[in-house]
Amino acid sequence: MTDPAIDADALHFDAETLRERALTTLTTARARTTLLTSCVEEPDLTAQHSPLMSPLVWDLAHIGNQEEMWLLRAVAGREAMRPEIDGLYDAFEHPRSERPSLPLLPPAEARHYASEVRGRVLDILESTAFHGTRLTEAGFAFGMIAQHEQQHDETMLITHQLRKGPQALTAPDPDPVPLFTGPPEVLVPGGPFTMGTSTEPWALDNERPAHRREVPAFYMDTTPVTNAAFQAFIADGGYDTERWWTPEGWAHIRQHSIHAPLYWHRDGKQWLRRRFGVTEVVPPDEPVLHVCWYEADAYARWAGRRLPTEAEWEKAARHDPATGRSTRYPWGDADPAPEHANLGQRHLRPAPAGSFPKGESPLGIRQLIGDVWEWTASDFLPYPGFQAFPYKEYSEVFFGPEYKVLRGGAFAVDPVACRGTFRNWDYPIRRQIFSGFRTARFAGDV
Repeated sequence: MTDPAIDADALHFDAETLRERALTTLTTARARTTLLTSCVEEPDLTAQHSPLMSPLVWDLAHIGNQEEMWLLRAVAGREAMRPEIDGLYDAFEHPRSERPSLPLLPPAEARHYASEVRGRVLDILESTAFHGTRLTEAGFAFGMIAQHEQQHDETMLITHQLRKGPQALTAPDPDPVPLFTGPPEVLVPGGPFTMGTSTEPWALDNERPAHRREVPAFYMDTTPVTNAAFQAFIADGGYDTERWWTPEGWAHIRQHSIHAPLYWHRDGKQWLRRRFGVTEVVPPDEPVLHVCWYEADAYARWAGRRLPTEAEWEKAARHDPATGRSTRYPWGDADPAPEHANLGQRHLRPAPAGSFPKGESPLGIRQLIGDVWEWTASDFLPYPGFQAFPYKEYSEVFFGPEYKVLRGGAFAVDPVACRGTFRNWDYPIRRQIFSGFRTARFAGDV
């Protein structure tokens, strides 16, 4: 018998709605790509600003190459436009550290190539039937490519943050909000819930399939951990006290002389940070940003708490105790709107803790979507019944204990690449990503 709770998130979109959604998301992604690659001069596009990142011009042509391979070749059956460059832009063939030495397309040629691909894609979008194959069903391939471009836009934004030099990007700050005075934590009742999805049209393979999870009752922070709270950890000697750290984490911070989140430095009695070319006082009420998993885990131990598991995080974000069903987002099934969450590079920083009351979960937990990626305690593993699609290199090759899961998205994430089921993952040492966290505790803990 079909489990009604697992079918509860079923979504139905007609072909024209999906076609319009594909056009909108592809167009939005390309406008952001253009912004990120036109706001600096050519030397900044071709330079490698960190060995952790590609030159911006590599991302630009890679975006076009992947779009050509999946939409023009795989979906439309067209001949390859530039088969000789496929190897240059294969992310698995060339690690980031060696990409600057490759014979990459120069900026003008990369822009022309990506633009020509997009023009042809818009032509086939008009005539593609959204059924018949797994790639075309519900416009999946178009959604996958829109998400892929937005994920590289987020990567390019990380590169902009790493880039030395004057400010190149601007955006308005989030609206100020009164200091959050709600409860510091919320009880999430124990019991089963539906994790993952089998019906979200553009969900990626690692989000599938929907399945039952039993989660004991636990408490979760109402908002992400703030800069002020993290400063208290620093002031109490958190980075100098071995007992708060895993052995691997302690070895890592000692080896690399880490004493604060990335981009922070002390000036007298106050903490400053560099943010997209501007130095500012660290805002006390913003969620802490640019911390690795080891730092998040150590803070949680210091606070007498722990990081939530991935299943706990998703239950807090999607489970509605009143109906027993799992919704697409904390606020329900509606697509994200500006009043729900800080997404899409609308701002270049997290909003203050306690923002977006219209985006809170049924239990009153805020900012589960947007602002900062949230580290969880869980390793990146497949769900029961996982099937790689459309290629193993998206998820399957990363499964294992080397990677930790992050959930929720950040201000740098576009809504098309952010859902209550969306899973991100990275090494526990990573700090250049837009990562923060919140903590949890078992319901029986004092």
